[in-house]
Amino acid sequence: MSIIICPGIHEPALTEKFVSECLSSDFYRLNAEKWGDILTFPGETLLALSSLHILQFLSDRLQNDLKSPVVFISFSAGVVGAIGAACSWQLLGGNIKAFIAIDGWGVPLAGNFPIHRLSHDYFTHWSSSLLGSGHDNFYAEPAVEHLSIWRSPQTVKGWWVDRYVEVSQPPVSLTATEFLHLLLKRYEQH
Repeated sequence: MSIIICPGIHEPALTEKFVSECLSSDFYRLNAEKWGDILTFPGETLLALSSLHILQFLSDRLQNDLKSPVVFISFSAGVVGAIGAACSWQLLGGNIKAFIAIDGWGVPLAGNFPIHRLSHDYFTHWSSSLLGSGHDNFYAEPAVEHLSIWRSPQTVKGWWVDRYVEVSQPPVSLTATEFLHLLLKRYEQH
């Protein structure tokens, strides 16, 4: 399985920090043989919005291996290009295990694969879910600054919520990194 990172429009150092803090941790290294490559789309410019460029990047890196399972992790403006690329890859016959949108506020999400949202505050979580989200989502509480959830997910505390579970089920408290690790563990097993 490959993890495709689609950053937003910001300095590349933030994405490097996200990968090193969240995905290059001991947790990831213990499971690296199951997860395969972490491929970071080099689009911290307006290319982050381009589904076509992300699709070409994915095709080049996976050498058109459509059967290879892929998990997208996208952030901010990168969610725009990533959702289009994920849907296109699947239409071509590609295997999308999951799509994870981190602070993709205002971006409609739909696809024939599991979709999860992580948000830097409750308002972003609530208002974005109106534009599509699957189940098992996360929002920061207390709210954090937009870039914090990408720069330092291990320090962002919040709630794991499932909109399909009965209201009587309380949300679970954890960090954004812990939530991502739980999702990745789920998809490595399926």
